Amino acid sequence: MKKLVIIPAFNESESIVSTIKDIKENAPDFDHVIINDCSVDNTYQLCVDNGFNVVNLPINLGIGGAVQTGYLYAYQNGYDLAVQFDGDGQHDAKYLDVMAKELEESRAAMVIGSRFIDKQGFQSSSVRRLGIRYFSFLIKLLTGKKITDPTSGLRMCNREIIKMFADVYPKDYPEPETTVKVLRHKMLVKEIPVVMRAREGGVSSITPKKSIYYMFKVTLAIMIERVRR
Repeated sequence: MKKLVIIPAFNESESIVSTIKDIKENAPDFDHVIINDCSVDNTYQLCVDNGFNVVNLPINLGIGGAVQTGYLYAYQNGYDLAVQFDGDGQHDAKYLDVMAKELEESRAAMVIGSRFIDKQGFQSSSVRRLGIRYFSFLIKLLTGKKITDPTSGLRMCNREIIKMFADVYPKDYPEPETTVKVLRHKMLVKEIPVVMRAREGGVSSITPKKSIYYMFKVTLAIMIERVRR
């Protein structure tokens, strides 16, 4: 199987080198592509200097556009599975083979790495955990499926979902919305327990002010996605 790690990156100069090192050491069967989303630091130069596989976007597309670019790359280059992986050091590459095995053996369309099954490692802030529980409840209400970590950025997809996401992908805060999209198509979504770390550098794109917009926007998007034909 051809396996790809998609790493959306915006100003990840403090952690991008260690992220790729982690993947090469702990998931050597996976290729990688870094989607540099018009970083204003030296993220792109570090990728070039270290010989990393990088797509350099000419304008900032945001997390949705960067991830969709990665899925488009995966589809056009014939990958059988693709996994989204943060460039800030929060995700651990040792789980990638475990996720790939689960994807294949369970015949799932998507496997999500959840920090809330074993509840170990970095658990995010109390405010964000409240929002995560809200989205978990909403997804359960609308689809009947319990997803413990609907905002997790560590998610692996099969070839069918790669094509789906390459064609259409939400612009921002896409994880809960895309989970509902997969469930709406009657495809299997699985979760496995993972341990996440605090970010090595940079700052989160979700500010307190944006959190309010996030809640309303994603709630509306999820409800529309659930009833879309």
